[in-house]
Amino acid sequence: MYQIDFKKPIKVHFIGIGGISMSGLAEILMREGFQISGSDMKASPLTEGLKEKGAGIAIGQRAENIEAPDLVVYTAAIHPDNPEYAEAVRKNIPMLSRAELLGEIMSNYSEAVNVAGTHGKTTTTSMISEILIKADKDPTVSVGGLLDAIGGNLRNGAKDLFVAEACEYTNSFLSFHPTIAVILNVEADHLDFFKDIDDIRNSFRKFVKTLPQDETGCLIINGAIENRDFFMEGMGCDCLTFGIGGDYDYTAEDISYDDFARPSYTLVKRGEKLGRVILKVHGKHNVLDSLAAAAAADRVGVSAEDIIASLGEFEGVKRRFEHKGNVNGCEILDDYAHHPQEIEATLDAARSCRHKKLYVVFQPHTYTRTKALMGEFADALKKADEVILADIYAARETNTLGVSSEDIARLINADGGNAKYIPEFEEIKKYILENVGEGDMLITMGAGNVVDIANQLVL
Repeated sequence: MYQIDFKKPIKVHFIGIGGISMSGLAEILMREGFQISGSDMKASPLTEGLKEKGAGIAIGQRAENIEAPDLVVYTAAIHPDNPEYAEAVRKNIPMLSRAELLGEIMSNYSEAVNVAGTHGKTTTTSMISEILIKADKDPTVSVGGLLDAIGGNLRNGAKDLFVAEACEYTNSFLSFHPTIAVILNVEADHLDFFKDIDDIRNSFRKFVKTLPQDETGCLIINGAIENRDFFMEGMGCDCLTFGIGGDYDYTAEDISYDDFARPSYTLVKRGEKLGRVILKVHGKHNVLDSLAAAAAADRVGVSAEDIIASLGEFEGVKRRFEHKGNVNGCEILDDYAHHPQEIEATLDAARSCRHKKLYVVFQPHTYTRTKALMGEFADALKKADEVILADIYAARETNTLGVSSEDIARLINADGGNAKYIPEFEEIKKYILENVGEGDMLITMGAGNVVDIANQLVL
């Protein structure tokens, strides 16, 4: 593998530089004096921001964009037939995947906190980051969402502490070099890459084995994960657990919720009550995320007082139960949930809030996920009073499976639910404006561009 040496800045070209993670890595290197160029299929605020900072940005991917870089970086969505990828191969230019580059950057830091799991990564990474920033730990942060506390998805801090999400898709996180690994959950997802849940579990097991196998390494794992010993057996590093309602190293007692589903609880570490946490974010799932964040922050030496204070100030991440505005007296929110467990957690929180009727506009993300988890999607979405299904967001796929959002609507309706398949955004907006009213709540939900509906409704 090509080794990155921060003492010798080089020319790096990013294929797909407009992605939130790729743009963040490009910015880290720019701040280290590297000369950055990159391409994407369309302009965006992220590409424009990089251009303003001095990066050479090309819209459209063409062989001639590969001039004379010392290194080419590409995303998992880039295939060998991509003209820039093929040109880099032809010119024998060293290449790294996005995950490999992130791992190489990470290895330059004395401590690296990696947050992994099927869902909850962005929120937990953001919580950890805010705690460490407010405790003057000066972390470098790479997060898969937009966080107000760092003004985006990247923070360039000192060289001794790096905080990053660790995604399992295409085994990306196996290129990382964590000293602290947080495992939030391990569930079936990304079945266009993984064969089944056992394949996913084996991948996570390999990830935890990347930890230093001595006292410098630490695994922090959700104690309720099925057969958690599979991930902990034979580990030479410290292993800590977190969870609710069990014998865990970090747990929450006396949980209560206000009228808007915002929880408060007593933080307990191995039987010792550390203080009362009052969260501004919603739902039981955020209790679990905050426990994981507390355990990671405690591991790097943040006081209980600072942890509790910072968690109490955390206001969430963009597209996580984000309030967008009001239309016809109906509160409009947006959420990134695109896996059944995420949907269920978000709708549980929503149902705990005051409302008359709960609407959800759901845009499934990828055909393989929709096909594999069809029944689970229908079961989770039934928690809403009315579900509107938009067309599937294809992302990196083509529909070779013959699957449609309408299939989910049929399952919901067959089981007594209330779902409508309305493929086009304009028709969805028209339906919403004709039907929602005072006291209702509507959530646009999914990992694609369904947020556009929420944004346009509240203009």
